[in-house]
Amino acid sequence: MLAAVGPRLKRIRQQRGCTLAALSETTGISVSTLSRLESGRRKPSLELLLPIAHAHQVPLDELVGAPPVGDPRVRLKPFRRGDSTVVPLTRQPGGLQAFKMVVGTARSEPEPRTHEGYEWLYVLSGRLRLVLAEHDIVLGPGEAAEFDTRLPHWFGSTGEGPVEVLSLFGPQGERMHVRAKSRSG
Repeated sequence: MLAAVGPRLKRIRQQRGCTLAALSETTGISVSTLSRLESGRRKPSLELLLPIAHAHQVPLDELVGAPPVGDPRVRLKPFRRGDSTVVPLTRQPGGLQAFKMVVGTARSEPEPRTHEGYEWLYVLSGRLRLVLAEHDIVLGPGEAAEFDTRLPHWFGSTGEGPVEVLSLFGPQGERMHVRAKSRSG
């Protein structure tokens, strides 16, 4: 199994159009060490494979060729954030992240925040209040909004009941190209 890791590392790197030098710069692993890993002259270790997996945004299992898991279901691990329950739908670190959120009924005072990234929200049920810069809108079932998270933003319940929302978040500003109508039009 370990003998196949080197060729797999090289194939994944080449499929992504990445050079050894670029991978070295991203991971902090020397070009010579990466080359020896790919040729099988260096045994792979977690210390080396974890940064490579992160750089390629693939699970460690893909690098080592772990046998496929028979059960394809995603094991959801919800967590609470204030009055909301958040269910991560993606498991890989970095890049685009997907969440299902159930925002509780409690109406709270908006506290807009900013951070790097881009977010897309889709309301499954209920009514979601979105405060975005100077806009204060309510989204209903089937409506979506997208925005640059460097703009002051906040979303929460209108106080009329819980809201189920799908959220896609890209830390580097990936855009989804979906627009929502404002309340006025």
